[in-house]
Amino acid sequence: MEKLEKMEISERRSPKIFLSGSIRGGRQLLETYRFMFDTLEEAGAEVLSWHVADPELEKTEMKMTEEEIYARDMGLLVKSDALIAEVTVPSTGVGYEICRALVQGIPVLCLYSPDAAVSAMVLGNSDHLLEARAYPDKTSLKKIITEFIRAF
Repeated sequence: MEKLEKMEISERRSPKIFLSGSIRGGRQLLETYRFMFDTLEEAGAEVLSWHVADPELEKTEMKMTEEEIYARDMGLLVKSDALIAEVTVPSTGVGYEICRALVQGIPVLCLYSPDAAVSAMVLGNSDHLLEARAYPDKTSLKKIITEFIRAF
């Protein structure tokens, strides 16, 4: 029986997560993106868009064309099991990724600081694939992310 349980655990596939956060809209939450990335990895997820948490991202993207950035991100999104977006800082790109994920049937978890002015296009969206949650601190953020990943 114990051998069977170990086999089932080892056969589980790590969920592939697209982490979305503001880049050109502002990198004020880079530390939070890095925390989210670490939490996802600890929970057993594979973060496909690891670049969002990369402190050198802006330097890297300066060497890329707009088309290359778009192709990279949309290519990663279609390979994802879910999208987790930090939406405290308004970002056209994050909103676009959320919309594309929903159109493709990919579940979306939007996370934000309780004092943020989050778009009504996120908070007012009743799509069953979208969940929006406020997190008052890193402990809450970690708990929300971990619960979301365990559902896979």
